Amino acid sequence: MSTCPVRKAMNLIGSKWKMLLLQNLGSGRKRYGELKRLLPDISEKMLIQELKDLVASGLVDKRVYPEIPPRVEYSLTANGQQALPVLDSVVAFGNTYMQGRS
Repeated sequence: MSTCPVRKAMNLIGSKWKMLLLQNLGSGRKRYGELKRLLPDISEKMLIQELKDLVASGLVDKRVYPEIPPRVEYSLTANGQQALPVLDSVVAFGNTYMQGRS
């Protein structure tokens, strides 16, 4: 088991889809279909797997409502909220980098 905090953070949020999912959930609770529309390039399999990983790591909460058809919503946990400033920094870096490359 690694004691490197950078490695741990990268394992938790390092994939492009996890970062984009966390960023989209930062604005509030979303249903599966909403997330799929917000990330049209992600495959169904990848979206399901990334959400499952984020729930298992405690960054995202999955709420299933006992309705027919079942309604499932995802939201950030308190730990997931802590990732938002990191993502804001990534956005700022990306904007600065793109402006310098124009």
